[in-house]
Amino acid sequence: MIIARRMTRNPVTATPDMSIGEASDLMKREKVHRLPVLDKDKNLVGVITEKDILHASPSPASSLSIHEMAYLLSKLTVRKLMTKDPVTIDEDTPVEEAARLMSDQDLSCLPVVKGGKLVGIVTKSDMFRILLELFGARHYGVRLSFLVDDKPGTIARISQALADKGLDIISFGTFAGTDPTNAICTIKVQGCSSDELIAIIKPFVSEILDIREV
Repeated sequence: MIIARRMTRNPVTATPDMSIGEASDLMKREKVHRLPVLDKDKNLVGVITEKDILHASPSPASSLSIHEMAYLLSKLTVRKLMTKDPVTIDEDTPVEEAARLMSDQDLSCLPVVKGGKLVGIVTKSDMFRILLELFGARHYGVRLSFLVDDKPGTIARISQALADKGLDIISFGTFAGTDPTNAICTIKVQGCSSDELIAIIKPFVSEILDIREV
């Protein structure tokens, strides 16, 4: 899956000269937590987040009055706080590559550009929604986690065994195992009980790790 299918198109944006107070109000009004920043030519020049604004705001314990704090924030612009030249991706970037970038560089969002112009944004919340879908979290079923030898054909044999029993596979994921010779798999199915699923899977696995109805 490519990021174009998951990004928010035409996101709400800020300008470099917008005051921090205006940017904060815009986030609250639009119910977003970050804003791409565009210059007068609509080029992406930065990203500002709620966290940036929070860190710049005077502490509640400050001796400043509310009016004084508001005045200071009105004079502070987005340009001063934004992250300049943010990491970006294009529409054809695979979802997993976007997730890797966000994890490795501790990013809360990735602006999506095309021809140098902003066309969308993808956030950690988008990634969490994808994770929910991958695990079939919104569908009831029996979820089983197990350890298998990391050999060609293992997953195919398990899938075929489930298909032969007429079971509906909601999700099937593989993860790093306990060492390079094995892998952890998590599968969620409908159409059988926990005991029935274990009986089908057991001949193909090294160890049953967890099973539950969710």
